[in-house]
Amino acid sequence: MGFGGELQLIIYNKYKVNSLQLINKEIDLNASRILFNDKIAENNFNDYFITYNCEWRVEDGWITGINPDESAGMAILKQDFPGNILLDFEASTHLPSTHDINFMWNGEWSESLNSCGNAYIGSICGWHNRRIGIEKSPDYKLIATTPNSDFKPGKIYRIQAGSIDGNCFIFIDGKLAIEVNDPDPIDTKKYLKVAFTAWSSWVRIKNIVIRQIVWKPKAINYSPEF
Repeated sequence: MGFGGELQLIIYNKYKVNSLQLINKEIDLNASRILFNDKIAENNFNDYFITYNCEWRVEDGWITGINPDESAGMAILKQDFPGNILLDFEASTHLPSTHDINFMWNGEWSESLNSCGNAYIGSICGWHNRRIGIEKSPDYKLIATTPNSDFKPGKIYRIQAGSIDGNCFIFIDGKLAIEVNDPDPIDTKKYLKVAFTAWSSWVRIKNIVIRQIVWKPKAINYSPEF
């Protein structure tokens, strides 16, 4: 069976879209209510975020995280985001950093672990081997990754990621990069946090938009070929 998907591009450029296409679901972006799209600046960053294990600041419009250590250097939004949510943002590494643009949704912070507790975690160029993927903490029994050899340090990527009742996905620059189904979905009414993470990396984030996902089933079938 084929695997893939893409953003349906409309009008002028790849950032103007109507829908996200998963294997058997279609996300209606116009109907998906915006929960967050505030402009983050140096003078209001601390009003929006709580940070751990990392130096976070705003530079030239970019939320910048600097963490040289093998630890979860997290900036967690104070606002709660229950339910099926979609993260939409631009990101890059800051040279000379070459890896690990990481983010969390439907999550929590764990003081005992000094890291995220229950959460879905996405990573661009992670796992110490230039991979893109999704994992579920804290037991990490759900991990799905694929090689990301085209990643270019310092390049700005548009990332859209989230889940629908455990159907997790990441789009990069308008293409579905990975999709995986969690057989034991996280309780989205209990685990409500969104975060961005630098893991032994220097990352930049901007233009954050978070939506409540509205979707519909998509019929899939083969047309006769012969």
